[in-house]
Amino acid sequence: MEYVQTPGEFVSGQVRSVREKVDQLAGSVAETVAAEAQQVSTVRSQVGEYIREQRSAARVSLRELARTAGVSNPYLSQVERGLRKPSAEILAAIAKGLQISAETLYEQAGILDRRAGNPDTVAAIRSDDQLSERHKAVLLELYETYVREHAAASPVPADATRGRTPGDHPNPSKETA
Repeated sequence: MEYVQTPGEFVSGQVRSVREKVDQLAGSVAETVAAEAQQVSTVRSQVGEYIREQRSAARVSLRELARTAGVSNPYLSQVERGLRKPSAEILAAIAKGLQISAETLYEQAGILDRRAGNPDTVAAIRSDDQLSERHKAVLLELYETYVREHAAASPVPADATRGRTPGDHPNPSKETA
């Protein structure tokens, strides 16, 4: 004799199946959220550490930077410790208070992509105390333009053009008719 489920047993089985799937999905979502939270926390601490380094290098107190940037002292402290993620506007105000480019802080915060080119060259330009922020920005823009143009240009072997003038035929042994 064949067993027939009652409607109550069928519904209980379906509820159990749905609960298992929901538990699986919830676990997956929790893992994803935890991984993304870790990335956000890393970005927060990176920008905060960078701000603290720049503030120390400029010999500006936390209180003084907070005042010139127009943010509260506790808020700026939380940003430096990676507890808060500042908006683009707050980053621009902090950059102004530190007398550095806002773009630099945007890059540290992950708002802007890093510039093209050799990171050591970019770092050298940014760290040069003899240059104003305006000069650094102009140099970085020029450098990035040269890097992009060089990458876009088709490479020509050096020996293919060596010793020729623009009117020379590339294969002088053959006569042209």
